[in-house]
Amino acid sequence: MARKNKYLKPILKWVGGKRQLLSEISPLIPSSPSLYVEPFIGGAAVLLDKQPEKALISDFNEELINVYRVVRDHPSRLIELLKGHERENSSDYYYEVRALDRDTSFSQVSNIERAARIIYLNKTCFNGLFRVNFQGQLNVPYGRYKHPNIVNEPGVMALSTYLQGDIDIRCGDYAAALENLPQGSFVYLDPPYMPVSATSAFTGYTEGGFNYDEQVRLRDECLKLKEQGISFLQSNSDCPAIHELYEGFSLKIVKAKRSINSKGDKRGAVNEVLISG
Repeated sequence: MARKNKYLKPILKWVGGKRQLLSEISPLIPSSPSLYVEPFIGGAAVLLDKQPEKALISDFNEELINVYRVVRDHPSRLIELLKGHERENSSDYYYEVRALDRDTSFSQVSNIERAARIIYLNKTCFNGLFRVNFQGQLNVPYGRYKHPNIVNEPGVMALSTYLQGDIDIRCGDYAAALENLPQGSFVYLDPPYMPVSATSAFTGYTEGGFNYDEQVRLRDECLKLKEQGISFLQSNSDCPAIHELYEGFSLKIVKAKRSINSKGDKRGAVNEVLISG
């Protein structure tokens, strides 16, 4: 594997991001797979920590995948637009930008403008919480940060250079990214987590959510990978339903600090599980 670029870090804040768990996750991922596959890419913390030379990344969230494609193809123009957002940043401006996708003319907005909008909203919304309603519209309030890192020019340029390599960027269902993988591939799965209680579910980063039936479908995909001899690692919540679904797999319990609860006293270290075949 090539020498790591220290400037390659996530440019988006993402619910359930894995930066704090890299010391647990990274040793479980081979250094040089024939193909690294991450079909719930999110903020890409694990990808950018490992920096594989050949990768397939995917997500169901069209706005997220558009960001990565624009970073790859149009970094300079993206940075220009982000600087404009930075100059105008305020509570009123935030809600004006957030409301753009409520307008029928939003379909005419360019991919570069959409990417800049998502990065701006992500860096200035409350708690970095990317959440959409059932219409697919961001519905998070303004965060009121003093110095949000909206532009991050070194990070955007480093990520652009990396994504211009042998990195296949797709948008769609995760299962499509798992088809016909070559031997020696490695898959890292970071799906929306199984809720540990009736009130703890958070699946609003895409329309429709990720319910129990989806968790069962994901388990079945992991069984297929296991049967094909494709190594994988999955992150999920440490709860009885996950232990039952993945009986016979290797499970490792780790602690992660989560901060998306609206009540400060409910945030803190929680158990998560790393599942491997």
